[in-house]
Amino acid sequence: MLYTLIYKTTRTTFKYLQLQSIRECTTISHANTQRRRVVVTGVGLVSPVGCTVKSAWRNILNGFCGVKKLHDREYDSLPCKIAAKIDEEDLKLHEHFSKTELRAIAPATQLALIAAKQALNMAKWEPKTDLDRTGVAVGMGMVDLSSVCETFEALQNKGYSRVSPHFVPKILANMAAGQISIKYGFQGPNHSVSTACATGAHAIGDSMRFIRNSDADVMVCGGTESNITPLSIAGFCRIRALASNYNDKPLKASRPFDRDRNGFVMGEGAGILVLEELEHAKRRNATIFAEILGYGLSADASHITSPHPEGRGALLAMKNALRDAQISANVVDYVNAHATSTPIGDAIEMNAIQQLFQGNAKNIHVSSTKGHHGHLLGAAGNLETIFTVLACKEAKIPPTLNLDNIPNNSQFINFVRDKPMDWKHSDVNQPRIALKNAFGFGGTNACLCISSFSDILDNN
Repeated sequence: MLYTLIYKTTRTTFKYLQLQSIRECTTISHANTQRRRVVVTGVGLVSPVGCTVKSAWRNILNGFCGVKKLHDREYDSLPCKIAAKIDEEDLKLHEHFSKTELRAIAPATQLALIAAKQALNMAKWEPKTDLDRTGVAVGMGMVDLSSVCETFEALQNKGYSRVSPHFVPKILANMAAGQISIKYGFQGPNHSVSTACATGAHAIGDSMRFIRNSDADVMVCGGTESNITPLSIAGFCRIRALASNYNDKPLKASRPFDRDRNGFVMGEGAGILVLEELEHAKRRNATIFAEILGYGLSADASHITSPHPEGRGALLAMKNALRDAQISANVVDYVNAHATSTPIGDAIEMNAIQQLFQGNAKNIHVSSTKGHHGHLLGAAGNLETIFTVLACKEAKIPPTLNLDNIPNNSQFINFVRDKPMDWKHSDVNQPRIALKNAFGFGGTNACLCISSFSDILDNN
């Protein structure tokens, strides 16, 4: 009798647990089909190719290059004497900040504030209520080395009293996000990313997930970098990362994928995007530029500065982005490559792209805009995401500058060279879908899947 009772009780409990499991799985499955979609409703930037979105995009399509000679005497003894600096007359910092603010705020944070203002103006988003539903995620790759050097020298030569009270805030990597949040009163997630050259892409991907998971309805996100200094140039030269063969030909120095590439050219700037939950954007009749479909991350787990020799990390990040987007590789038309112009890195990324698309690789269009603006380090992935968003919206794929000679082992790649390419489909209802890669020292990788916006995808 006791045995029978135990048996019946156990069987009833088991059936209950089974039923609960089925209910949970059904709930999860339903949630996945109804997950919140994330769109881009505003973009802003300051860069070596322009300090407005309109001017930068025009210059990218017209083949303009922002790489210049570094004329300060401190660079004379360094192997690399070029960089992609922002034109100060184009930037006009004094129109955006007071003298006190210019002293108190790090250059990278200044750039981020300018780009954020552009993006928010474009999105027409400056809420007076529900401020807790708007967040900020902006990162930088390196702290302000100029402030570190100047403050240390002041301490050594003039004493403690000459250390500025602004010093610590100026060198914190999260201060750009903090300053944007404070300026606009945004009380949602206040997040900062610092993953070397993948920083900006990670910030965008993290923000997409914040919105998808209902932590926010709107995210102001991206990356910023302003660290062209003798110390940073010397440091990258010591690891043989910078282009040193083109000091007399700066416009030819940054040459992604080209056979004669010699290293990257350091750049500076900021790129900020406003991401928004789709229904939230529709309710206020916002202009939608593109949709973020997926986000993939991975680690090379191989070397602190070199990618995995077989491209495993890059391949995994791209696969994860496609899986997150719930699409297959055969619907992708374009890859905006990380391609910094280094001999090793570019070759490994090309190999990873070939592995991902296999026999279809020849039909995938690939380009890198770093030939125009150099490598913005922590602001690279986000600046180039903006150009990818514009490519999807405007149906124009930007070219790869200085790609004069395609290496023999890269003939399988369909590079967009010299001039922009029209991006058209025979079916006008078919969205344009791209991948944006960003890889960083330490073996950190990010990939974003971006699409032109289409209401046809609703309720799928």
